[in-house]
Amino acid sequence: MLKPPKRILLPQPVEKEAMELLKEAGYEIILSPDTKLETVQPLMKGVQAVILRTGLKMTRELMSHADDLWVISRTGAGVDNVDVPAATERGILVTSVLGANTRTVVEHALALILALMKQIPLMDHAVRDDNFGIRFKNLPRDLSGKTLGLMGLGRIGSELARICHNAFDLRILAHDPYLTPETRLAFKGWVEFCDMERLFKESDIISLHVPFSPSTQKLIGARELGWMKPEAFLVNTSRGGILDEQALIQCLKEKKIAGAGLDVFAQEPLEKDNLLKELDNVILTPHTAALTQECVIRLAVEAVQATLDVFKGKKPNGIVNPKVLIQPRWQGIFSS
Repeated sequence: MLKPPKRILLPQPVEKEAMELLKEAGYEIILSPDTKLETVQPLMKGVQAVILRTGLKMTRELMSHADDLWVISRTGAGVDNVDVPAATERGILVTSVLGANTRTVVEHALALILALMKQIPLMDHAVRDDNFGIRFKNLPRDLSGKTLGLMGLGRIGSELARICHNAFDLRILAHDPYLTPETRLAFKGWVEFCDMERLFKESDIISLHVPFSPSTQKLIGARELGWMKPEAFLVNTSRGGILDEQALIQCLKEKKIAGAGLDVFAQEPLEKDNLLKELDNVILTPHTAALTQECVIRLAVEAVQATLDVFKGKKPNGIVNPKVLIQPRWQGIFSS
């Protein structure tokens, strides 16, 4: 068990339910007034934990300002705003909240799919412009019986696949080279695994569920988009960096695919002059797939609980860098 005092840094506020847990535990809470590096850097000294949202990147340089940091707890599943190797080198445990946002993100991805297939934005604008006659153009399409291609079949991808297969009778194609043969057996009989080219060529809707890393940066580019059917849609609720945004813009401008639904972008917030804003065949949402009223509370509470578990000598859920636990500073810390 870590010895007192225990000070916890919040670069951004967390929901009141999570804050109440911290206050009940009696630890000192350091709340940064903003996420500017020059503000956060001096606050790193003397803290044992950082509860990290998406508004700050925990870089190697920023961690160098900490002198007693034990745990960085992310209020989400992704850790692309944490330099995990640097944290491991410094003996800092990194945790994330796995699974708490799965159904929430799936709902958002499904909402984008349905909005695209049913042409909801176009229909809405037409009615507002007194173009009621658009109904006779029969632009919406049935989802039932179509083919859904999933890039990544982890928690979110597999849950989206299950719902779409069971509720809408979609044929499911998937590409995920990281799944073990044992894991693939769970999908036998209703998911067809294939290479990327076949997935992009045969799918009516492609949904991306790939974590961002150097190996997945711009994984989907002009070649892959060029494989898609002219009537197909692309949905991305994972990370903007896995998609070559300029290639997608060109593809959408030239109507080479029917449209896209994007919740994530190469740069966030979007640049003021980003051409995606000018296109009428793309739906844009501001990285809100997991930011429902209910989900943000779950994420914050579980991130706080992971930190409290560490302080109590209990191994937390969602450890991202388990190799750090072999370092001397962690010996004898956890009772379970």
